[in-house]
Amino acid sequence: MNTSKSYGDSTRILPEDGVRGTLISRIWNPTAEGPSPVVLREDGVYDISGSFATVRDLMESDDPARAAHDATGVCVGSVEDILAASAPESRSALNFHFLSPIDLQVVKAAGVTFAVSMIERVIEERSLGNAADALRIRESMVSKIGNDFATVVPGSAEAANVKKLLIEEGLWSQYLEVGIGPDAETFTKAPTLATVGFGSPVGIYSGSTWNNPEPEVVLAITSTGRIVGATLGNDVNLRDLEGRSALLLSKAKDNNASGSLGPWIRLFDETFSLDDVRTMKVGLTISGPDGFVLEDASDMSKISRDPEDIVSQLIGRHHQYPDGAVLYLGTLFAPTKDRDTEGAGFTHKVGDVVQISSPLLGSLINEVRYSEDCDPWVFGLRELMTNLSQRGLL
Repeated sequence: MNTSKSYGDSTRILPEDGVRGTLISRIWNPTAEGPSPVVLREDGVYDISGSFATVRDLMESDDPARAAHDATGVCVGSVEDILAASAPESRSALNFHFLSPIDLQVVKAAGVTFAVSMIERVIEERSLGNAADALRIRESMVSKIGNDFATVVPGSAEAANVKKLLIEEGLWSQYLEVGIGPDAETFTKAPTLATVGFGSPVGIYSGSTWNNPEPEVVLAITSTGRIVGATLGNDVNLRDLEGRSALLLSKAKDNNASGSLGPWIRLFDETFSLDDVRTMKVGLTISGPDGFVLEDASDMSKISRDPEDIVSQLIGRHHQYPDGAVLYLGTLFAPTKDRDTEGAGFTHKVGDVVQISSPLLGSLINEVRYSEDCDPWVFGLRELMTNLSQRGLL
């Protein structure tokens, strides 16, 4: 799997219907020494920077899917060649390769949106981030309250009654508050331009001993709050740090290369809609250098809050994002399969290859490294504006 050839296997990476939908992304353009928005078409990948200098500009058009179809551009290579060039051992400033498919958008995430992950956050909190204690606490909690909150509507009278009962049992938690309370948890996952894309290594902080990927559907949202498309994402999480204190959330979530997106955004059109997102299945495969394999899946139909509800809590008169936003929707995935020590559950090893897949969005593949060993983030807003200005695109 960890070869340019496998990364370039478009039949495995593209959605099941190929490029029938409207797929947009960003590439590194070595000729321009900077990034370019692209659209995937039957005969290749087209640089449309002449029509839209940024993905943000395309998203803000009245009909992004139609604008992407109509945009003129230059073919810079086949999908297969650019996918292959995006593999860890192949990507270089000297070749075209995929980047994260967003640029100026704010990167947000919703937490505790599935019942299983809600229980796991409570376990992290009660174990103070100690993986060795998690199994005992998990068994105790499930025996007392069960683990199926899927039928409880957050913010409802039923949810308020459940909260009352849990408080009486001494089991209330801040994670249950955002899981079944009226207010969704939304937080900043990464700074603007800091996410990584298909093939780029994804990072875990070397000081963490209990961590995991979080395979998620990620919404693309305009400055007016319109949801215009979706992509795949890995919201890498350091469970030990967040478990020690929720105030360490930024350290648990935001490290170098700790958020991946892509390989592309599928825009809403006649082939794809928000209803497809609501029923989407997201698969996860982790292949370790030690021969360890873990496979699991998330079912978006089990999300406790509708995506439109979460977006309405993120953006509106109470908070504006003039360049739009992307929103990780949370995950059902909560890894408990033991890897090394019985009862200790799962944690990453350097060299793990994480593949997140969905039939309508394709596959996002990243290899795990320590954040300190991933390429440093150096291409920020000033560099982007300078590059676009030099290319005459501003």
